[in-house]
Amino acid sequence: MTSPAVSSRALPHPEREEIRLEEVLHALSDPMRLRIVRELAAASGELSCSDFELPVTKSTTTHHFRVLRESGVIRQVYRGTAKMNGLRRDDLDDLFPGLLSALLDAAARQDGRVRSAPRPTGTASRGV
Repeated sequence: MTSPAVSSRALPHPEREEIRLEEVLHALSDPMRLRIVRELAAASGELSCSDFELPVTKSTTTHHFRVLRESGVIRQVYRGTAKMNGLRRDDLDDLFPGLLSALLDAAARQDGRVRSAPRPTGTASRGV
């Protein structure tokens, strides 16, 4: 029996036991990274990096995905030429029960508050 070939394109991820709360919280403290996680949480499966339309450069997007992967929030694997991303919900829920759901709920509530807040008068003329 032959063992499966190990891809030279395998990306390093922390094992479940190595995931640290402070690194997860740091990763999720950035609005772009939280946006990525929210999109992954809403998806029915993995998403490729190209599925995300972020208002930042490609190198910055790569950085955000790396921080999420190295903190243990997401798992990235190559499928052909695409880098696929999946939320490590089971690992996070086992280590920090309720944390991910609470953060996602809080982000959704914040979006609702921000969208419904009245816009300050006179800001358009000042370029704000």
